Amino acid sequence: MTGVALPLQASTGNAVGDFLARYIDASYAGPLGKAITFLVVAAVLYYVGKAVVLPLVSRVLERRGLDEHAKRPLRKVTAIVVLFVAVGVAFAFAGFGNILTAVATIGAAATLAIGFAMQDVLKNFVAGIFIYTDKPFKIGDWIEWDGNSGVVEDISLRVSRVRTFDNELLTVPNSNLTDGVIKNPVAKDKLRVQFEFGIGYDDDIEKATEIIVEEAEKRDDILDDPGVSVRLTQLGDSFVGLKSRFWISDPSRADFVKTRSEYVQAVKERFDEEGIDIPYPTRTLEGAVTVNGEAVDPEAFDAE
Repeated sequence: MTGVALPLQASTGNAVGDFLARYIDASYAGPLGKAITFLVVAAVLYYVGKAVVLPLVSRVLERRGLDEHAKRPLRKVTAIVVLFVAVGVAFAFAGFGNILTAVATIGAAATLAIGFAMQDVLKNFVAGIFIYTDKPFKIGDWIEWDGNSGVVEDISLRVSRVRTFDNELLTVPNSNLTDGVIKNPVAKDKLRVQFEFGIGYDDDIEKATEIIVEEAEKRDDILDDPGVSVRLTQLGDSFVGLKSRFWISDPSRADFVKTRSEYVQAVKERFDEEGIDIPYPTRTLEGAVTVNGEAVDPEAFDAE
């Protein structure tokens, strides 16, 4: 008895595709199976990778004692790397090519797309990396730039958020903070504050200097070392300028404003007690007075 040979089902090169080929045409089953395999593998690897890698990276960052503003972008970069690897492995696993080819293909496509469509985003991203590495400021610092000022509340890979002293929240692209000059008054553990007092030309300069120094030495929030210094800095039209320079420790915007305000007020009150004048500008106007086109002697008004 001669047996009848059954036609063999052609393999699609993919387990899911072979399964689908039982129900649909093999020409559709192969590509569809690869697509399903790619999506499932990429999703599984991404979520498993995040669940395993991100906690591990967080523990490493904690041990290194990095600031919170440094941890956030690094965790985001880690998540992007996990996604990139998951897509590359899934690309190869689905049968689209080996993993090196997959990574190279995805990388080239991503670079081309990002280069044309995300130039500003990349610029701000790179600026965010520079902020992390150079550390011109950190969360909680008081900074000034381009006529703006405030306290840094958040630093991300693309933007930084700054709370102004009027309680407005500014969202600033990172490139704006790296391309220009940023002033960070609280970058160090102490801050020098300056204020110029004006006294009259007839007042005692040495006495005024003593008062300025004494009032600074009375305050606990002004450092004794380095101590306060007073210098005659200008001879104005109506005053003699004495500039006081003093230091405060662990500065913040609130400390700076409070200390300077209370100190200046104390000096002003002492000047009043000691009879030292703080003059205001005076102006002398000269000219002729005319009535009906004829000049009139100003002394005629005084006589009346």
